[in-house]
Amino acid sequence: MGLACAVAVCGIVSWAELVVMYIQIGMLQFPPVAIGGFFLLLLADRLARRFRKRMGLDPAELVTVYVMMLLAAMVSSRGLMEKWLPVLVAPNYYANASNRWQKLFFPHIPHWMVPFDPGKGEQQPVAKWFYEGLHYGEPIPWRDWAVPILCWLVLIGAVFGAFLCLAAILRRQWVDGEKLSFPLVQLPLEMARTQESGAFLTNRLTWLGAAVPAFFFTLNGLHNIFPSVPGVPLEYNLNQFVVSRPWSDIDLVTAYCSFAGIGFFYFLASELLFALWFFFLLARFQDIVASSFGMVPEGMPLYPTRLFIGYQVAGAYCILAGYLFYVSLPHLKGVVRQAFGKSPADDSGELLSYRTAFWGLCLALAVIVGWLVAAGMSLWLAVFQMAVYLLVVSLVMARSAAEAGMPMTETSFRPVDLVSMVVPRSHLGPTNLTLLTFMDAVFTRDLRGLLLAGFLDSSKLGDGVRFRRKRLVWVFLVTIAVSIAAAGFFQLWLPYRRGAITMYSYPYWGNSLWGFQDNAPAMEGGLPFNWRAPVFFGVGACVTLFLAAMRARFWWWPFHPMGYALCASWSMIVFWFPILIAWVLKTLIARYGGMRLYTQARPFFLGLILGEFTMAVFWTGISALTRAPAPSFPWP
Repeated sequence: MGLACAVAVCGIVSWAELVVMYIQIGMLQFPPVAIGGFFLLLLADRLARRFRKRMGLDPAELVTVYVMMLLAAMVSSRGLMEKWLPVLVAPNYYANASNRWQKLFFPHIPHWMVPFDPGKGEQQPVAKWFYEGLHYGEPIPWRDWAVPILCWLVLIGAVFGAFLCLAAILRRQWVDGEKLSFPLVQLPLEMARTQESGAFLTNRLTWLGAAVPAFFFTLNGLHNIFPSVPGVPLEYNLNQFVVSRPWSDIDLVTAYCSFAGIGFFYFLASELLFALWFFFLLARFQDIVASSFGMVPEGMPLYPTRLFIGYQVAGAYCILAGYLFYVSLPHLKGVVRQAFGKSPADDSGELLSYRTAFWGLCLALAVIVGWLVAAGMSLWLAVFQMAVYLLVVSLVMARSAAEAGMPMTETSFRPVDLVSMVVPRSHLGPTNLTLLTFMDAVFTRDLRGLLLAGFLDSSKLGDGVRFRRKRLVWVFLVTIAVSIAAAGFFQLWLPYRRGAITMYSYPYWGNSLWGFQDNAPAMEGGLPFNWRAPVFFGVGACVTLFLAAMRARFWWWPFHPMGYALCASWSMIVFWFPILIAWVLKTLIARYGGMRLYTQARPFFLGLILGEFTMAVFWTGISALTRAPAPSFPWP
């Protein structure tokens, strides 16, 4: 049942995100398609129990199916497929005489990395057919894709293996040691636990909460089909209200009214909620101050934030990752001693034994670095690139999901941006820049659908239903293998049959091209050293050190360093307003109703999540069947 659901999720996500385009149903750390599918599974299970009680699934079985849908959604969306396959043909299709990509990049692309021949010019058939579609009856060129897909799967398998080993090493410290709340598992865990009694589905507050987003999205969906039906906008651009400097230089501030976001963030600590929205608005206030002093706004490469904010965030990430390793040091020492057989430790309840996880992580890193060096990247750059990606950026992003409940894991800098603080990017050489372009597009630039966070959330779900974690490893491996095969088929078949230029812009002429556009000036000797980068990196590092020290010393300190680290990300651009609303509601409930009212209101906020995500699945189906535009959902 889980495998069937995983394949179905791959097909739904591929069609909804790439063809329908209106609803990004699989890119979140808590994908709407997974929770919508899980809700339908619970309804089917309740129906089966009416005929024969033994036909019902127990909580552990329900969680297993949900985990498989969760991972399938991540793999088929931004976790892998939508970033990987398009970038293998995009440079060939979009290369032309004006951008000179054939001269700049093609000589440095290994033949085994891409389905086209880098030595044979622009717009080769395998790329042209991918973007413009095949004529009826023409066969898809599967053979051209076979070698690059197999070669890339070695690297992808090593990266996912490193994530699994990191999850096995970190789980005890984060779950048992620091007692992180893992807000993203609250709804599916509640649904699975109470399925036998039906308490969740029969609670009036649950359905009252679900009715709120259902009403608004039904109204907006009908408005798109029948314009005479009034619609309710759930997205407000606040920049339109400031027209004079320095206020007009403020970066993007949009209020997205996400009911599911309010539901998620209700379960966070109030101090963390305060820090998240406070630091987001503080980052926007910095825009005003900079403009007042005559600073020309300069954007962070490939990210929707200012350069001086982006490098503050980079400094914050590095210090925060160091802080996380520091507080985990006693646990990590035990892991290392166990790996070398110097002291026994009870790791029987972990995903992997500590010895397997430690040496597996070392092996995965060796394979990753070896793959990149074989492709032509310098050894030091390969080590630096993947160490920052795996041990800094991915670690902080996983922490943001486990502690801050962020449904979207998105950062504000790339590992190469740290290199640019020391030397101009042009000094890296054309081969390194070419390979970095591919790595940034596939792995390091857009982290939505991060499997490390998915593994940790799945492990926490297993705890809630007393599911043996070691059994989850086989669930992970089988699901990922099946999902790569299924999503790979769908996302090659769809472009060759429909033409990628008619499909969703982000994967086909967005993410797959931005790295080439960004690195082309450096290939030609441009992009001089920017002194602002190391200065603001230092500012971010110092501020984060201060925040972490104050938080460790004073229990009342309200400014969580995670809020500062996330202040410039697309995640906060989307969710700062729901965070603010959740903070106000939670503060009022806690002050005037106490813990009793907070607990009683819990089903209502879970219902908000269920209602919004179920509506996303519902309107995806309606749009696919009728080709009518779906309503806009406030988590683009």
